[in-house]
Amino acid sequence: MTKPKVFFYVQHLLGIGHSMRAALLTRAMTEAGLEVTLVNGGEPTNLDDPGAVRSIQLTPARAADPSFSTIVDAAGTPIDDAWKQLRQQALLKHFEAAKPDIVLIETFPFGRWPFRFEIFPLLDAAREKCRVLCSIRDILVPKKSDDRNREIVSIIKERFDGILVHGDETLFKLDETFVHAGEIQPLIYYTGYVAPQPEDPNGEVSNQVIVSAGGGGTGEQLMSAVLDAFREPGAPNLQLRFMIGPNMSSAFAAEIKKTPGIIVEPVRTDFRSLLAGAALSVSQAGYNTVMDILVSRARNVLIPFSQYGQTEQAMRARFFSQKGMAVSVDENTLTPAILLAAIHKGLEMKRPNPSSLNLKGAEKSAQLVLQLARGGM
Repeated sequence: MTKPKVFFYVQHLLGIGHSMRAALLTRAMTEAGLEVTLVNGGEPTNLDDPGAVRSIQLTPARAADPSFSTIVDAAGTPIDDAWKQLRQQALLKHFEAAKPDIVLIETFPFGRWPFRFEIFPLLDAAREKCRVLCSIRDILVPKKSDDRNREIVSIIKERFDGILVHGDETLFKLDETFVHAGEIQPLIYYTGYVAPQPEDPNGEVSNQVIVSAGGGGTGEQLMSAVLDAFREPGAPNLQLRFMIGPNMSSAFAAEIKKTPGIIVEPVRTDFRSLLAGAALSVSQAGYNTVMDILVSRARNVLIPFSQYGQTEQAMRARFFSQKGMAVSVDENTLTPAILLAAIHKGLEMKRPNPSSLNLKGAEKSAQLVLQLARGGM
């Protein structure tokens, strides 16, 4: 029997979470009997492993800074119409070659609007040839403009066959962060959280604090705050291990390496096993980071990124803190003394137990995609 084919478009802009989640989804779809073409429009990373799939790397683009106001190419040059035309042509060429049954688009139309120059042509090409799904995380950043919200609803109704929400509806419903969710309710499918399998501790390194910030593009304030907190009187006598993401400033990484007695290294593929054996994790509250922390059952302090109107991480951190699975610190009121108090509290907390959460989102997503490919949903 011929395997149903999926064309999975992913465009990450600053962090690495979207790519990591896409890799987990891709592996699950492959294991479920789907043939996947994974198209990456962001900068390549060797941290994600999508498994035995056909991987396509488009000419990469990223956000110039955490404001997401400017999209640049790999050299840091703002993309222009000629660049857009070439990438649109490449994307459509790969689509025609793949001949998919399903097109799965990560985030759009709830985000990634700067890439509508290629996504709309992809949707046009998919019309009447295959089914189309959207893949989004548990919590969105609400749009300020209701006109944009209504445009999103219109696009979903006209162009999409379903929305895979990678969260647990008993925790967060889509209408909490997208006010018009009720208008597209028949198309919404909650999958549960897309989480990796837990790993055994990489040695019981009980005296280490793992400090991380995902891709690193917004992590300098967090890492500086941790260094300052551990210079405070009463700081615990623990080993600091800083994990430097691929998007962190090399100058900043070089600067913190000058601090004696700490470990500074690139983010590792065994990150979860390091977390499982550590005394504490201090990190932001991105989707993938929180999932890594929970499956590793690591005691943790979350400092959610909240600049430029970003509300997603703060909402997630607040929820898991209320559930006793994290200690949360507001980035806007962060001081060395406040962070040190949170670190002591984190060291005393029980290890989080995620057994009450639905963490089978990858498997459920794969089954929904397979069902749609066979004419269901």
